[in-house]
Amino acid sequence: MPHELRVNFQSELNSLRYNYPTPLLLTGESYGSTMTDSDFQSLSEPSETDSARPSGVPPDYSVLTPAFEKLCDVIARLRSPEGCPWDREQTLESIKPYTLEETYELLEAIDSGNDQHIIEELGDLLLQIVLDAQIAADEGRFDLTHVVNRLTQKMIDRHPHVFGDVTAESPAEVRKNWDQIKEQEKQRRSIFDGLPQDLPALARAARIAEKAAKVGYDFPHRDMLFDKLREEIQELADEIYPEGKIPDTPATVEAEIITDTQIDDPKLRERVEGELGDILFVVANISRRWKINPEEALRKSNRKFQQRVQKIEQELEKAGRSIQSASLQEMETIYQNIKVQEKQTS
Repeated sequence: MPHELRVNFQSELNSLRYNYPTPLLLTGESYGSTMTDSDFQSLSEPSETDSARPSGVPPDYSVLTPAFEKLCDVIARLRSPEGCPWDREQTLESIKPYTLEETYELLEAIDSGNDQHIIEELGDLLLQIVLDAQIAADEGRFDLTHVVNRLTQKMIDRHPHVFGDVTAESPAEVRKNWDQIKEQEKQRRSIFDGLPQDLPALARAARIAEKAAKVGYDFPHRDMLFDKLREEIQELADEIYPEGKIPDTPATVEAEIITDTQIDDPKLRERVEGELGDILFVVANISRRWKINPEEALRKSNRKFQQRVQKIEQELEKAGRSIQSASLQEMETIYQNIKVQEKQTS
C-alpha cells in the first residue's frame, strides 16, 4: 500500500459521518469496576434500540458504545476468578467448534428471514469474537482494541477509492483493487496462500478454481465444463462397472431396491473416492462460472428435500400412518404431488 494512502486511524474516523466506537476490552484489574449488580440486571430489560429501525436511518453509535462496553464487561466478569467456571477454563482452541456452529446458525437465521432470529444469532457470533479477544487479553497477547483497530485500518487501506484518490467505478474494479492491495500486504508466494484449509470442501473447490482462473488457468468457455463433467462421470463408471457401462435403470419405482454397496477393496475405494471428488470439483467449477455459490445451492437443495419429506410425513400422519409403514411407491406419489403444488403456488 503506497504511503500516501495509509491514513491515521483516529483522524480518518473523525472525518466520517458516523461516530465509530473504539471499545476497550476490560482486563483483570477492572473486572466489574464499571458495572453494578443493577447494571447487569438491566441488560435483560428491553431498550428503545431493540425495536426495528427505519430503513435508511443510520445507527446511533453513541448508544452502541456503552452497550458494547457493557458486553465487554460481562465477558470479563465471566472470565474473572469470581465468574463462571466454564468460561474461565476456555481457550482459543476449545471454543473453535462453537464459533463454527454459531456461524452456521447465523446462516440458517438469515435464510429464515426472521429479524429477531438474526439478531440473536449475530449476538451469539459476536460473543465468540469478544470471548476470543478476552481469552487472549487474559493471556497477555492482545485485546479487542487491537482487533477493532486492525480491522478498521484494513478496511480504510483496502478502499482507496473511498478514502484515497484511486478510482473504482464498478464492483469488478473494487475487487481487482482489493486483490492487488491484499497481494502487496501479504507478499504471498503462491496464488493459493491464504486460502483457509478448513473451508467447507465445496466452497474451497470453487475458490481454488477461481484463483487458478485469475492467472489464466481456466476453461476458455464455460460450456466446456459440461463435457468435463460427462468425462468425469464416465471415469467413475469405469471404476465401478465392468467395461464402464452403467446398467439400465428400471422405469418404475416398483423395481427391487438394491442395497447400497460397500467397497471392500481399499485401492478401488480410493479410486472411486477420487473420481467422486473430481465430479464434485467440476460441479463447484460450473457454479463458479455461473456465479452461483455452491454451498448455498446445496444448502437450499438439502432444505428443499428435507421439507418435502417432512410433508410426506405429515400427509401420512393425517391418514393415521407413519412414514416407516409406507411403500416407496406411496412416498413417491406424495412427493410428486408436493412438487406440483409448489409449482402452482410459485
